[in-house]
This record gives sequence, structure tokens and C-alpha cells, in this order.
Amino acid sequence: MLKTVAVTPFPGQKPGTSGLRKKVAVFRQSHYAECFIQAIFDVLEGAAGQTLVLGGDGRFWNREIVQTTLKMAAANGFGRVIVGRGGILSTPAASHVIRKYGAFGGIILSASHNPGGPDEDFGIKYNIGNGGPAPERITDAIHARTEVIDHYRILDAADLDIDQIGETRLGDMAVQIIDPVADYADLMESLFDFAAIRALIAGGFRLTFDAMHAVTGPYATEILERRLGAPADTVLNGTPLPDFGGHHPDPNMVHAHELFDRMFGPDAPDFGAASDGDGDRNIILGRGIFVTPSDSLAMLAANAHLAPAYATGLAGIARSMPTSAAADRVAEALGLPLYETPTGWKYFGNLLDAGRVTICGEESAGTGSDHVREKDGLWAVLLWLNILAARRESVAEIARAHWERFGRNYYARHDYEGIDGAAADGLIAALRDRLPTLAGTRVGDLVVAAADDFAYQDPVDASLSRHQGIRILFEGGSRIVLRLSGTGTSGATLRVYLERYEPVGGDLGRATPDALVDLIAAADTLAEIRSRTGRDQPDVIT
Repeated sequence: MLKTVAVTPFPGQKPGTSGLRKKVAVFRQSHYAECFIQAIFDVLEGAAGQTLVLGGDGRFWNREIVQTTLKMAAANGFGRVIVGRGGILSTPAASHVIRKYGAFGGIILSASHNPGGPDEDFGIKYNIGNGGPAPERITDAIHARTEVIDHYRILDAADLDIDQIGETRLGDMAVQIIDPVADYADLMESLFDFAAIRALIAGGFRLTFDAMHAVTGPYATEILERRLGAPADTVLNGTPLPDFGGHHPDPNMVHAHELFDRMFGPDAPDFGAASDGDGDRNIILGRGIFVTPSDSLAMLAANAHLAPAYATGLAGIARSMPTSAAADRVAEALGLPLYETPTGWKYFGNLLDAGRVTICGEESAGTGSDHVREKDGLWAVLLWLNILAARRESVAEIARAHWERFGRNYYARHDYEGIDGAAADGLIAALRDRLPTLAGTRVGDLVVAAADDFAYQDPVDASLSRHQGIRILFEGGSRIVLRLSGTGTSGATLRVYLERYEPVGGDLGRATPDALVDLIAAADTLAEIRSRTGRDQPDVIT
């Protein structure tokens, strides 16, 4: 039976760069999730009778919202919903399923790298028919609808069994439960030289992958252990848990410290990697070396031709503005266009759809290509393995050769998490007011060459995005970028990006913290971080 439930709007249901993220307690409020889901359905044109893809990262409250979404999709006229078994689909797998089956769009239930559990985070994101995150025109429309919504529609029906592959019906709507891993694993096998990677592993190459008790556990087990022949203990923390085992599923040196300890310890494997809560991020390590996400993007782009899918070359490279310029130097050397976009994978979608770029990346541990319209953690791992299999060199040797050819961008990101929102806004506002007068300012041995508030005009649809981050550029090529993140659920997160370029022939072997000392001090001086936030040091350094 179809029910129409009267509601009043909830404040603050504004999607960020990756959907609506709030604490579980907020989503558990009566009618809260239903209002947001109905707002999504209300702004979609032509969805009647269409196919919707549905799945998430398995965090706490995932299964409940899967059932709610199914009943609401049936009540709102969808013809079919494709669901990952158990309500599971990694974000890149969901993007692939949307594209493979020609779905109208998809709802992904995830808060990505944020912690999970009854007292932690949950999220709902809508992806469009190209498999990518909804653009601003849709997320703005969803937000506008949440502010005036007065009812939602839902089918009054029993919960479905979502743990058995097959097809059933919910009212007039078909519900198809699929293996969440198979389609994605087949796609990966079509992109890379699995025979070469299997031979590498069979020859004694050792690797380890930390799934962080998040969604990529089943994907990594199927691909790395079953299809590529890695030993059965290759995947660490491979069972997805609603609270990610009590850990923070963010692949960085703080939260993936077990992996770092192993890769920098005695008898370290040849290669180490991790992914995050929903499978779209990655971290790459070799024996005794951490490859920063910015460097990883550049190195993957420089060597992508070694994988079958990219053997004919790349159309172009795109990176988010805070990501280091290492990829720019690769693009210049290869004669490729380089696009600098705001943070948020949705900005890459138009470039990918238009065939202007093949590989994209963000400094926040996200890389991907035109195979889907999301960043893809396991894809990056497999491309690295393909490159290692082709070159038969270590990660450290590949990194050193890259820097000797292109120079090195020393780079780090400092995150100040959970700071007072008003203080964070005040910091950015005060720095923005000073931008016109910063050129020529000396801070220690550094001299500001230019400063601006980054704006981006999409070269495909001409849309304009303003206030995407403050850039302070110094003479000699160093820079500082500051922006507030839209991925947290508590307080504000200030991200400070620090970058120094060392040209070919310079000192390419310094420890990154040593190379950035003067930039760290300059950031505090220019932005008044300590005095405005009360923080003496960042919470996370990546």
C-alpha cells in the first residue's frame, strides 16, 4: 500500500562535495532520511519506470536505509532497483554498475573515509547516469527542495531479503540483487595485464593490502588473492564491519599505521596499499617509502601506457587545485593538456565525458580514470602492480627515476579537524580580505609572488565555481593553499596544503618535513592559524 507521510523540513540538509553527511543520530531522527531521499526523487526529471542502483559501504545504518530507499523508490515510480547483495557496493563499483546497466542514476550510502558506528557518521549521495556524483545544479535543487518539503511517499511493505542473489518485486517495481564484486572485478581484469601481475607475484613479489574492515575487503580478496594468486593472508582486515572495527577508515599514516609499520619495518613486503571506507581512496607504499597521492597521480600518468587499457596514450590529465603540480610536469613532457579543477570528483565528470582527460586525481588519496566516474582505490593499486610487473623495478626505484626526470614536488597536507566553525570561517574571511595586499610580503626567506581565491570555469559547460580555496604563491614555485573541507560532520576541518618544487639536479632526497619547514611557519604567520583556532599542530598530516 502506498503511504503519503506529512513532514516538516529539517534544517541543514545541504549536500556537500560528496552528498549529505551527518552523525548517525541525526539520520535516525524520525523522517530525516526519508525527507532527503524524497527531495532527491522530487528533483529528478524523467525517472518514472527507470532503473536505480543502490548500495553502500556497509557501515552502521546501511541496511536500514537500503530498505527505506527500496520502499520509497517503489512508491515514486521507479521500474527497477539494482542492489548489491547485503546492501553492499563500493563507490567505484556502484559507478560501474550504473554505467554497465544503463541506469538512470544511483544512491550510494556512505560517509567515505569517516568513522562508522552508532555514534559516528552516515551519508547519502546521488550519482547521475554517467556514474558520477551529481553536479551542483542537481545538489542545489535537492537542497532547495529539502527546505520546503512537506511529504514523502513510501510503500507500506515488509523488508526484502537482500542477502540472496536474484530478482523479486516490491509493488510494481523489480528488485534485482546482484553480486557486488563480480562486475567490478571483471572490469579490472579487462583493463590490466593480469597475466603479468600473476607472474610477478608467482616469482616471489610480496604485497599486502589493508582493507581497514571496510568495503574493499571482498573486492581485494577476489582480485588480489583469487584472480591474481596472492597468498591468502595478503588482505588485512578484510571483513567489512559496521563500525570498521572501531577504526577510522582513512588510508593515511595515522589511521593506517599498521600498514606503515609493516612497510617500514624489517622484512617488509615489496608493495603495500590500503583503501578507505567506501573504496574510492588509496594509499601506496613500497618497502621503506610512502608515495604521496600527488606523486602517485603523476607516476601513474607517466607510466599508464604500460597497462593494456592505456597503451595508446592519454587524452589528458586533470587534478584538483590543492593537488601538487607534479602531474603538470608529466603533462607538459608528454604534450598533454592539464586541467586544474576545484576539489570534488564531480568536477572531473564533464572532462571525462567529453574525452578531454583519461586520468584524474586528488591529493586526498583519490585517483581514477575514464573507466568509471568516481575515484577508485583498487584501480590505482592494480595500475601500480601492472607498472611494477612491466618495469620489474621497486617502488622506490620508480619514484627516484621519476624525480630525476621531472623534478620533485615536496608536498604535505595538514588537517586541523573539529575546530570551531566560526573560528574557521573567520580565518578564511580575514585571509581573503588580505589577498589584494599580500604580493611582495616577505615571510622569513619566502616572498609572496601572488595570492588569489581560486575560481574555475568549466571548459565544457562554462559553469563557474568561485571561492574554491585560497592560494598563496611564492617566488621560486612554492605555494600554500588553504580551504575548509566539506567532508566532515562535526565542527570544521581546515586543510593546509604545502608544496615546494625541487627541479631536476636539485636535492631530491630530503625528508618532506625538512623541505617544508619554512612553508609551515609561513602558513601560520599569514593565516594566524594558532591564534585563531587555538591549535598548536594539525590533527593529521598526509
